[in-house]
Amino acid sequence: MTESTSLPDRLRHVYWIGGGSGAGKSVIARRLARDHGLRLYDTDAAMSDHADRSTPEGAPYLSRFKAMGMDERWLDRTPERMLETFHWFRGEGFDLIVDDLLELQTDTGVVAEGFRLLPHCVQPLLAEPNRAIWLLPTPTFRWAALEHRGTTWDIPRTTTDPERALRNLLERDRMFTERLAEETNRLGLPTIEVDVGLGEDQLVEQVREALGL
Repeated sequence: MTESTSLPDRLRHVYWIGGGSGAGKSVIARRLARDHGLRLYDTDAAMSDHADRSTPEGAPYLSRFKAMGMDERWLDRTPERMLETFHWFRGEGFDLIVDDLLELQTDTGVVAEGFRLLPHCVQPLLAEPNRAIWLLPTPTFRWAALEHRGTTWDIPRTTTDPERALRNLLERDRMFTERLAEETNRLGLPTIEVDVGLGEDQLVEQVREALGL
């Protein structure tokens, strides 16, 4: 491989599954990796490492977030402000995701998944447009997913007003999913709306077909 090989060509073996929180990305990615012999790259699992590898200059929003207390993060700001200033939503650390993927061997396909796979970041890396999909959960589905995981109150309980913190988080994530819908539409990228009537097997098949697996 020459130095002039483009990033899309170097990442041609990667399938990307992005989307809103609680959309089932991890479950779907694990099943596809198992069924098709793909390597799984979980961007959520890399967050701690990427935060440690980031600098204040390269990730100013992350730096400010680290300095906040839990009430300041989840109570003292509006959901709109939380959305606009959340470091991962702004694409901070995405370059580290790319670095990680480039270090993986190319003899096996990779399925990368996570909310950090923002459409405008992924789109320039696609050698083929059907190598990426974004799952857009409805608020009802997101709530059901959180309840099923048992993680609904994990963050809110770290604040002095868990109920308000939960409302803020749910609204922030609703707006993030709405933003993903707008961005994928603008860039002509494929999406799947995920609602409570859509079973896991159905969703797997829809994602499998969308990615050409």
